[in-house]
Amino acid sequence: MTRTPDPTSDYAHFIDDLKRRVAAARLSAARAVNRDLIALYWDIGKAILDKQQALGWGQAVVEQIARDLRASFPGTQGFSARNVWDMRRLYEAYAGTPFLRQLVAESPGTPPRRAGRSAVAAGVEPGLGLLRQLVAEVPWGHHLVVLGKVTEPAERLFYLRAVAAFGWSRNVLLNQIKARAYERSLSEGKSHNFPVALPGHLAEQAEEALKSSYNLEFLGIRQAVKERDLENQLIDKLRDFILELGYGFCFIGRQHRLTLGRNEYFIDLLFYHRFLKSLVAIELKIGKFEPEYAGKMDFYLNLLNDKERAPDDAPSIGIILCAEKDNLEVEFALKSKSNPIGVAEYQLQGKLPAEMKGKLPSARQLQEVVRAALPRPGPAGGR
Repeated sequence: MTRTPDPTSDYAHFIDDLKRRVAAARLSAARAVNRDLIALYWDIGKAILDKQQALGWGQAVVEQIARDLRASFPGTQGFSARNVWDMRRLYEAYAGTPFLRQLVAESPGTPPRRAGRSAVAAGVEPGLGLLRQLVAEVPWGHHLVVLGKVTEPAERLFYLRAVAAFGWSRNVLLNQIKARAYERSLSEGKSHNFPVALPGHLAEQAEEALKSSYNLEFLGIRQAVKERDLENQLIDKLRDFILELGYGFCFIGRQHRLTLGRNEYFIDLLFYHRFLKSLVAIELKIGKFEPEYAGKMDFYLNLLNDKERAPDDAPSIGIILCAEKDNLEVEFALKSKSNPIGVAEYQLQGKLPAEMKGKLPSARQLQEVVRAALPRPGPAGGR
C-alpha cells in the first residue's frame, strides 16, 4: 500500500532534525571553545611559573603580565590580575607531583615512566598528556571552585572527573562538595572512574563552558537541564524537614504567588510561625550569595506585610538559604534593610532577632537536611 504523503508530518520531522543538528553544533562549538581556552590558561600558567623559577621573577610580575595582556587585547575578558594568578595556580596545582601521581595511580593502562630521549627532552611526566586532556574538559569556573574548595589531590581528581563525565554546573559541583560526595563515595566503595556523560547533561555543561569563557552569545545555548531538578529536591526536603521539627511552622505553600499591579512574584517556600506570629519566607539559592538577593527578599517581605500580614501579626521574616556567602558582602547587603532577613550557608545567621533563638531550625539541622537532599554521584548522572 502506497503511503500518502503528509506534508505537515514530513515538515515536523524535517525541522526536528534541523534543530538536533543546530543543538549538536552549538554543543560541539562550546566544548571546543572551552578546550582551547583552558589549554591557553594552562600554557600561560606554565610559562609564568617556569620563568619565576628559572629567572627569579617575583610576584609583581603577574600583575604586570595581566596589564600588558589587557592592553594588547582590549575588551577581552579573562586577563585580570586575579585570573592570571589563577592560571598559574591551576598549573602549579595540577602539574605538581602529588596530583600527577594520583592521576597515574587511578588511570588503568597508563604506561610506566620511560627514560626515552624524546620524553626526557620534552620534560614529559607520566600521565601529563592524560592530565591536559582531563583539565581541558572542565570549564574554567569549575576549576576555580575545585581549587578553592578542595585541597587533597585524590578529591580534586574525583570532582574533575565527575564534572567531565556528568556535566555538573558550578552550582551542582559546589553542592556536591558541600555534601561531601567524595567522602561518601569512599564509604560506599564506589569507583572513581565515571561512565560516559548522559546526553541530557551535555547541554548544561556547554552552558557552563560558555559562562566560563569569552562572550559568545552567538552560540545561543540558554537552557538549564539538571539544576532545576536539584533545586526542586532541596525545596521539597527543606519543606518536609521544617514541618517535622515541630517548631510551630505551618506550611502555607511552595512557589507562593504575590501580585503587585499586573506583575506577579513567587516565593520558594512560605510558612506561618504560630509562636512568633509571623509569616516566614524562605528563598533557596543553590549558588553563592549575591547582594541582589537581599533586595529581592526585602521586596517580598514588604509585599507580605502589606497584602497578607494580619493586623495582630508580627513583621514577616525572610531567610535566604545559599551554597556559600561572604560575611562582609552579606553585612553590606543587609545594612539598609528594615525587614528581618537571615542569610545562611544552609544554616541560620545571627541577623535574625534574638527572640527567635530556639524557635527556628539550628545550623546543624538545616545542614543535615540539605546534605540528605543532594543527589549522590553515580551512573545515573550523579543522583
